[in-house]
Amino acid sequence: MDMARKDPICKSEATEEILEASETEGLFVETGYIYSVHGLQGEVRVKATTDFPELRFSKPGRRWLRQQVSGRDMVQEIELTEGRGHPGQKSWILKFHEIDTIEQAQKLVGSALLVKDEDRPVLEEDEFYTRDLVGMKVFLKETRELVGIVINVFNSGASDILHVELLPDRNAKRLEGGASGPLVWVPFVEAIVPNVDLSKREMLITPPKGLLELNFRTDERSKKERRQLEWKERKKFQKRLIAAKKILHEMEQEHIFHGFRYGEKKQKSFLANQIVDVNSTLLQHVLQNKKIPYKRWSFPDFVNALQVNNTLKLSKEFFSKENVEHSSIGSKVQEQGHCLISSGKVAIVLALGESKLLGTSSIPEPAGSHNNEESAYPHVKALLDDSHRLLKVEDRPSVPLILVCPAESIEYLKQLFMDHDYFSFDSEKVWFLEEEKLPVVSASQEEENKHKILMKSPWQILQRPAGSAGIVTLLSSQNILEHLYVTGVEYIQVCSGNQEFINGEMLLGFTKCREANAGIQVFRDAGYLEEHFNMVFSIDFAKKLTKKIDKLQFEAILKPNQHVEMVEKEWLNVIPSSPNSYEFHSSIYSCLNACPPSKVCLIDITA
Repeated sequence: MDMARKDPICKSEATEEILEASETEGLFVETGYIYSVHGLQGEVRVKATTDFPELRFSKPGRRWLRQQVSGRDMVQEIELTEGRGHPGQKSWILKFHEIDTIEQAQKLVGSALLVKDEDRPVLEEDEFYTRDLVGMKVFLKETRELVGIVINVFNSGASDILHVELLPDRNAKRLEGGASGPLVWVPFVEAIVPNVDLSKREMLITPPKGLLELNFRTDERSKKERRQLEWKERKKFQKRLIAAKKILHEMEQEHIFHGFRYGEKKQKSFLANQIVDVNSTLLQHVLQNKKIPYKRWSFPDFVNALQVNNTLKLSKEFFSKENVEHSSIGSKVQEQGHCLISSGKVAIVLALGESKLLGTSSIPEPAGSHNNEESAYPHVKALLDDSHRLLKVEDRPSVPLILVCPAESIEYLKQLFMDHDYFSFDSEKVWFLEEEKLPVVSASQEEENKHKILMKSPWQILQRPAGSAGIVTLLSSQNILEHLYVTGVEYIQVCSGNQEFINGEMLLGFTKCREANAGIQVFRDAGYLEEHFNMVFSIDFAKKLTKKIDKLQFEAILKPNQHVEMVEKEWLNVIPSSPNSYEFHSSIYSCLNACPPSKVCLIDITA
């Protein structure tokens, strides 16, 4: 697990609960779990849950295994004789004393590997183990007010995050046993958690405004009522999982389910969520579409086919306030668009790809860290500041905003908006959606029409972004599109976050004036690049699009992809030497296949 902070450091020697048996509780910490056998000589493969894999897996000596026997957790001693890293798979291959056959090794699969708690390496000053943070009381540094207790620690990819249970009653003097208060996330960074006292089992925090209210449970339902609701949600999820597995079974993708027989509960749960989230309808469409020879869709050719009176050619300078005011056509069109926005009849969908969203190849620290507040997401801030210039402040609360971004960026983006008071948008009308993804499938000349979904690990489906056309399927998720329609939204503006210039009012106004189903704004000097899109759809046409997924044209791109396969009950890592799989991609411009050219208008901008 990655380090949490530059100054105090949190290292995770144990990420799972220690044995429930009272006689062994607290004596051991987990360092890894056995997920497969290796070869025929009794070796096993281990995934590490420790920051010290070299020490734990290459040095021979006593270890312990936690296994389930007749439904009970049992711990037994075992002797590690040798261990080595597994290149390319981020795992370890271990050999234990008197485990010499594949049958003996198979009995160890699913076990957790433990060491004595007293054998943990001594850390340097201001370094911490994850386990030592759990159970600590949390105080506000400024007032010394007790706010809650740390119940878990998670790694977000950029830093560790504390899961803190707040006091059910913030005026209470102490935490009551079994009390269930609101749960919040607190980034474990020095700017927010400046003081940690292991001897007193407490930490001081300086949370930015609104952090303790993030994810705050506001309902007043009893603990029993909440449990009943959680039970109902679990039952609903199980029904969705059964339905999703049935569809994948019909698609001959049963190999995805192998991971349920291996690993820990969290891995199996992660796999279940992945299976439920697969857009099987879209996947079936792209697999069927792959059988049809792909003809690359030409956006410039489409532009040339549009009606002359549906095309408006302008220069970038034209959009200056003076030029628009001195143009009767421009002024009329701009006013029409402004009226749509100010009356709450427009929603904005902003697609933020990871590279443009972050400006780097790595995930930054949360915006709640004051040192990074001004540097985090500069492109997003600049883009919204530009929209702020184009749309009057008093009109902003009536504009719904949907942000589409990679899954790993959603929490940071939420924090950024919270830290900046949602950039004057109405927080109840802002949605954060994970970009649509599609599984990567095998490409085999022997079985040309049979494509297996590839697995990144036994519990993770290998997926790639589906392209900007995936926004169409996202708009129908969570009933957002229907919600916008009911609230009176008439147009949806969909634009990428990597444009230098966006003018919503002109494009909206021109689409309205031409009574078009769709409007497109292109910046000619950008060469009609597909990733630079700014489009407007009428709400009626957008609703029809979600029912015409077959109109979306996907390109099957042949690429090499490393993956895992189960062969004779053993997980093997496959490293291809040539392209072995298909990734699917579709441009949002392919949505125009569902719209006649006479119902599309274009604003063509030159420098």
